[in-house]
Amino acid sequence: MTTRLLACWSAVRYLVVGAATSMLSILALVGLFVVLALCPFGIGIPSVAPAIRLSRKVVGLDRRRAARALGEPIPEPYRDGNPVTDPATRRDVAWLALHAATGMLIGAMAVGLPLGAVQQVVTAVVWPAVPGGLEGSMGIVVTSWPTAGLAVLSGIAMAAVTLFLAPVVARWQARTARSLLKPGPGVVLADRVAELTATRAAALEAHGAELRRIERDLHDGTQARIAAVVLQLGIAGQLYERDPETVRELLVKAQDTATDALAELRTVVRSIYPPLLSERGLAGAVRALGERSPVPVALTVEDDSGRPAAVEAAAYFVVAEALANVTKHADASKVEITLGGTPGLLSIDIRDDGRGGAEETGGSGLAGIRRRAEAFDGTLTLTSPPGGPTELRVELPCGS
Repeated sequence: MTTRLLACWSAVRYLVVGAATSMLSILALVGLFVVLALCPFGIGIPSVAPAIRLSRKVVGLDRRRAARALGEPIPEPYRDGNPVTDPATRRDVAWLALHAATGMLIGAMAVGLPLGAVQQVVTAVVWPAVPGGLEGSMGIVVTSWPTAGLAVLSGIAMAAVTLFLAPVVARWQARTARSLLKPGPGVVLADRVAELTATRAAALEAHGAELRRIERDLHDGTQARIAAVVLQLGIAGQLYERDPETVRELLVKAQDTATDALAELRTVVRSIYPPLLSERGLAGAVRALGERSPVPVALTVEDDSGRPAAVEAAAYFVVAEALANVTKHADASKVEITLGGTPGLLSIDIRDDGRGGAEETGGSGLAGIRRRAEAFDGTLTLTSPPGGPTELRVELPCGS
């Protein structure tokens, strides 16, 4: 009962404030009507766009109220440009008209019903002290105890209607506001296209940078060493008959150089796709990263489903970069990593007990992790208050 009373009180407050914003909606509609009525005379045309922007402030109040009531954000649907041609303007006007027609009436009922219930009960109690009786809120004249009982019953009925109906009406009003004031399907699609375009461009840029890094590593390292081996073997071939001792030294150098080239080549290969992923799977590869980390790592595997190779590689490098950040910046004593999600979504949660204050700017590597996640249409969520702890969550869709 306490929960229901609190819900009723919250709903009544919401509807009463809605009555006030309903009055603002009426004023906004009147203002828009006046401006549009002056347009045929050429007077109101310059004022149309400012009037629409002003009405959006009124609509914004109801959008924020509905978001708080429903416990979920309602993003603004407006696009940059002419507000007259913005589809969201028509939805705003529809809400203003609906709220202007119903908001004050609903708010009056939300106030009137509980006050009427109180008045009925008070009337039933004090009527003997008033000569000729008292008239209650529903037209019941209390002149005797039977009529007093009828007044009490009607008051209880009014209180019950308020208790059960107010939350329902408040939810209806909030959900109606959400349906009209949230971004429409076209806006959501346009935002999604823009987001995918940006992430695709970032993915292509990251891919290009990765190819340039691989080419640079091969050119400056492995290729140079192999060229040195070829040169040393060529000189050894020329000196084979004349100076066997020098040939022996050249062959030893060539072998050492070839060994270094092979090691560098393995390093480049690991940077493309770590062999540990093929040998141990993602959980085993992450566990190996934790064993090499100077900060103690506790790994929890909630879902060890097989993922596409590209997703597992991205997850591996996300963990590797995150552990590097912890080692360099966090001053932490432990790290907790959780691999979970579903077969269609891989989630990586990394939590350390360091000093917090992590930001994506400043060369921390977090921006690179975000780009890597967004390349797979994934997300990154960072929580790092000063003093810690730092919590990093990366979600990577797996295409299933």
